[in-house]
Amino acid sequence: MDKALQTMIENMPEKTGKKLEEWIQILKKENLEKHSAAVTFLKTKHGVTHGFANTIVTLSRDKTDSPDDLVSMQYKGKALLKPIYDMLLLEINKLGEDIVITPKKGSVSFIRKKQFALIKPATKTRIDLGLKLKDIAVQGRLEDSGPFGTMCTHRIQLKSISDVDAEVIGWVSKAYEKSV
Repeated sequence: MDKALQTMIENMPEKTGKKLEEWIQILKKENLEKHSAAVTFLKTKHGVTHGFANTIVTLSRDKTDSPDDLVSMQYKGKALLKPIYDMLLLEINKLGEDIVITPKKGSVSFIRKKQFALIKPATKTRIDLGLKLKDIAVQGRLEDSGPFGTMCTHRIQLKSISDVDAEVIGWVSKAYEKSV
C-alpha cells in the first residue's frame, strides 16, 4: 500500500473520530450506490473533509481490488500510456511526503489537503492530466478542464512520455503548491 495512503488511514481516527472499518460500516448501512453521493454524505452528515471522505468511499468499494489492481485495469489495452503515467507518478512523488494517491476505477487522484491533480487514460492514445489551478488563465497546452468539469480547473493532454516535460512538471508543482 502507498505510504501516504497508509499514513492517512492511521491518522483517520484522530482526524475523523472513527477508524476506516467504522466508516465502512456506516457507508454499508446507508447503501449509497454513487461514489459522489457517499462522499457528500460523509462530508455533510459527519463533517469529514473531502480528502478523507473520498478515500473512505474509495476504500469501502470493492475490497478485492488493490490500488495497484485499479491502476493496472485502467491501462488494460492502453499499455503504451502506462509509461506516461509512471513518469507523472515519479515526478509528483518528488513534490512532497504529504501527497495521498487515490486510485479509482477510471483515474488516479493526487490529494494534499485538497485534490490538486488527476490522471485519467482518456483514450487509447492519450492521458488527460487534470489540475486545480484557480485564478490561472488557459494558456498554451494548459486547456480548460474539459471532461473533468469541476473536479479540475485545467487539463493537459499527454500523448507520449516526452510530453511530460518541464512545462508540465511546472504546472503540476504549481497545483501542488496551491493545494494547502
